[in-house]
Amino acid sequence: MMKKKPELLVPAGDMEKLKMAVLYGADAVYLAGSSFGMRAFAGNFTPEELPKAVRFAHDHGVAVHATVNTMPRWNEAEKLPAYLEQLDDAGVDALILADLGAFTLAGRYAPHCQRHISTQQSVANHICAQAWYDLGATRVVLARELSLEEICAIRERVSPELELEVFCHGAMCVSYSGRCLLSNYMTGRDSNRGACAQPCRYQYTLMEEKRPGEYFPVFEDERGTYILNSRDMCMIDHLPDLIDAGVDCLKIEGRAKSAYYAAIVAGAYRHVLDDIAAGRPADPVWRDEVEHVSHRHYSTSFFYGQPGQYFENSRYIREWQICAVVLSCEADGLATLSLRNKFKAGDRVEIVGPDLKPFEMLVPLMEDTDGLPLEEPRTPQMEFKMRLPRPVPPMSFVRHGVDLSGK
Repeated sequence: MMKKKPELLVPAGDMEKLKMAVLYGADAVYLAGSSFGMRAFAGNFTPEELPKAVRFAHDHGVAVHATVNTMPRWNEAEKLPAYLEQLDDAGVDALILADLGAFTLAGRYAPHCQRHISTQQSVANHICAQAWYDLGATRVVLARELSLEEICAIRERVSPELELEVFCHGAMCVSYSGRCLLSNYMTGRDSNRGACAQPCRYQYTLMEEKRPGEYFPVFEDERGTYILNSRDMCMIDHLPDLIDAGVDCLKIEGRAKSAYYAAIVAGAYRHVLDDIAAGRPADPVWRDEVEHVSHRHYSTSFFYGQPGQYFENSRYIREWQICAVVLSCEADGLATLSLRNKFKAGDRVEIVGPDLKPFEMLVPLMEDTDGLPLEEPRTPQMEFKMRLPRPVPPMSFVRHGVDLSGK
């Protein structure tokens, strides 16, 4: 008998991403308000937007977790009580916390919110996990550097009521639990305060002090240098192992990524988890879906030991591009769409949507909003009509493969 199906927790960097995550199958979303979150450039939610976001999620049976996981300075900490009350009043279900002071204040000023311990705390053993539970935490987000064996050991040794959350998909940092000073040193943007500039992704050269302006390549082999490479995590092929380990929540990384990313990855993991719960073999189409978003080469993180270095390149794989988003669709398949990237009549595209298995079609002649024939919509965000082979849900995507040859 399978253990309890874990919660699927999906990033929601702004309202569009939240809607995508909810409609494509999230059990819960995590987001940030206007302060104290670890993704300062994700869009986030203003005090006016946050109650609307919570209401939309709750109307669809989805929980909302808010990140309050920076380490506040003294003057910032004084602003925490009012901010925590704001989150509590908005109806947020849980707070993701890293600072002990913020954790303590949350118990006082956000009494209706569960308290979850952020991965920024690097919880890597059962004693630490249990200590947080004894202080009042209902969940800990385990350090990403743990193996499955270590997670099993923690599960066996902590109170059964303490929930364990792990990341299952997304980018990994080259630094232990994200504790990096490189961004702050090079750009003044503090990665530990939500503003990482990702300098580990930069291309570097070497300049000798007496030869200014002469740049020498830095490389480990003929293909380049990889000392700062980190592959992305992808555990969609290994979800039974995470379930057997007693994990209560599977978390997808990516609040700063696109709404398309939130939708496609959420949908893929949702369907595979549901297949496992029903005792069915996972449909390979959903495994293929995680290849349709921008990503670095995948690994299984530290779950089965050291993930190893990838020596081919450090580039992102971007083989698919969004053409349009379906705004509405009539019963006969006539859809109103919003343009995202160029495409034209005669192109072969794929349609994928909420609980909709991807299918191919040839693009027919389209129409503008006045009903005039339209072979190639050109203006970004413009609305137009296109007839689909069958009706599809709103928030479905039209996409096509990118020709990487440049032809």
